[in-house]
Amino acid sequence: MSQYDAIIIGGGPAGATSAALLAGKGHRVLLVEKTTFPRYHVGESLMPFCWFTLNRLGVVERMEEIGFTRKHSVQFATTDGKISAPFYFFQHFDHPAATTWQVERKDFDLMLLNNARSKGVEVRENTTALDFLKNGGRITGIRARTGDEDLFEATAPITLDCTGRDALYQRKNGSRRRDPMLNKVSIWTLFQDAKRDTGLEEGATTIAYLPEGGWFWNIPLRNGVVSSGIVAERDYLFKPGETRDPAEIFAREIENNAWVKEHLSVGRQFGEYWVTGEYSYRAEHCADDGLVLVGDAFAFLDPVFSSGVFLALKSGEMAADAAHAALEKGDVSAAAFARYGEDLCGHIETMRKVVYAFYDKDFSFAKLIRKYPDLRSNLTDVLIGNVEGKDYSVLARAMADFAELPEPLEYGRVPAGA
Repeated sequence: MSQYDAIIIGGGPAGATSAALLAGKGHRVLLVEKTTFPRYHVGESLMPFCWFTLNRLGVVERMEEIGFTRKHSVQFATTDGKISAPFYFFQHFDHPAATTWQVERKDFDLMLLNNARSKGVEVRENTTALDFLKNGGRITGIRARTGDEDLFEATAPITLDCTGRDALYQRKNGSRRRDPMLNKVSIWTLFQDAKRDTGLEEGATTIAYLPEGGWFWNIPLRNGVVSSGIVAERDYLFKPGETRDPAEIFAREIENNAWVKEHLSVGRQFGEYWVTGEYSYRAEHCADDGLVLVGDAFAFLDPVFSSGVFLALKSGEMAADAAHAALEKGDVSAAAFARYGEDLCGHIETMRKVVYAFYDKDFSFAKLIRKYPDLRSNLTDVLIGNVEGKDYSVLARAMADFAELPEPLEYGRVPAGA
């Protein structure tokens, strides 16, 4: 059995961020990752405010060296192929963060994991955390296995579950709660040499509408590769009596958006067609005694505004700061993470309202801005990830003129009485 100050389960953006920052504070950190990097992962488009966590990690210069595609804007395409005026981040925000990136996650995640190594984190790849160790109801570490070797145990005052959608703690405890309305399914794949827009739009994320509230993402990557995916209701994609083959469904839906058809028809699809459902969820609680949930292991909202990596990085940073403070005080109870849970749920709820509005058939950003032109700045702030310490109640009331917005979820904080 090995003793550490902190154990991180999962080496993706959330885990690598938390590990690097805790090690930078002088803590002895173990990170276990079930795969061996580099490995493929979806979620390539970064929100501008990712820059601030990446800058704190000291990897912005490395991002430039790698040469990821530069992303200046987001644009929307109607089903008949009409493109919106792009949301240029630099028109709203005069800062280096106003230009962000489209990243291949295999390279991006490896960069973050190597950065954690460089800070002194002990990284064990091909190592699966099997269960949590407990003592008197408090989590005290993990039981894990590296490859086919014997089991080993590692202990620490605090464990951070950064296991992504695998959500180890949620799975062990049956504590995952699905979002009441965001019951989406996604099919995605890659294309080589599809048509690319020119100028500043060459690296833009395009959200292209489909019937019945569905949409395509189009994310230009390096070397002529485009990531393309569909998000829609299950009953729309898998229509009764029709094909259930993902490739055939994808080909069918390309015909339902003129912009997508124009851009993808000249490209060559390659690799797998991936499918996933149960997109949106949140854990019953953000922490337990000796444990905190981070990134997708805590919650996933929806892919429409590329919030996944942003929330992974942001929550990784927030969790590291909260864990450091807890270790310094010698109190790693769930109660020590009350502020972490409140703040993180607040960030998610701000974005969640905009996501719900997006899916409402009576809502459009154009209608919102025409009626409330002064709120364009507030809306753009949400779309770039500027959600910390800001009050978006006026924006929410304005969106409620066009869409039915959700009440905040009652769960996701620390357990009652903690």
